[in-house]
Amino acid sequence: MVLQGRAKATRETIIAGAAKVFAEHGYGTSSITLVADAAQVTKGALYFHFKSKDELARAVLDEQHAVAVRTGEAILAENGTALTTMINLCGAFGTQLANDQIFRAGIRLTLEASAFGQTARGPYEDWIATLARLAEQGITEGQIRPSVEPLALARYIVASFTGVQMVSNILTGRDDVMNRIQEMWEILLPGIMREDSAEDPKELAGLISRKHTDRRRKVSASA
Repeated sequence: MVLQGRAKATRETIIAGAAKVFAEHGYGTSSITLVADAAQVTKGALYFHFKSKDELARAVLDEQHAVAVRTGEAILAENGTALTTMINLCGAFGTQLANDQIFRAGIRLTLEASAFGQTARGPYEDWIATLARLAEQGITEGQIRPSVEPLALARYIVASFTGVQMVSNILTGRDDVMNRIQEMWEILLPGIMREDSAEDPKELAGLISRKHTDRRRKVSASA
């Protein structure tokens, strides 16, 4: 039992080290040596858990997807309105991009997945499907215009979010990613919200920064 616990801890340490290396260097220029150094384990210990760099990359991607699923489930469990939930999902994922090494590594590896024989479709398809269901709910709730096609909106949000965070990474290392995500929603909301809505699009988009601040306070309090 103790050995199993140690093995699990070592595996998690290796994945964390691999995430750091992949986030900084990408898949192509990363190496087993860099990962072993980052994780502070021997190559022998690393190879006991992972037979290749490909396996490491897939493990990091799997962990990032698991983190995203847990985050999404927590946001959905808040039982907010559909539109609020859609905004909060983007805000939560943005916060993880800003703060979570596993998440940043997974996103970078997604763009390089073909290099290690991995498909990146699954997580994106899941996110699009979730947003499409929420968009349908938002129409029923009277927040989103009936003329909006839910699946098209879902695809557009995912594509916009992906582009926004990539450009933020290139220009500022994602230092401004939360501002850019909020800006994305400020531009998008007036075009999809019902004209008779009592809610202010700018106020709704501001959930991004308010939730981000709340999450940082919780992290600081638990540290």
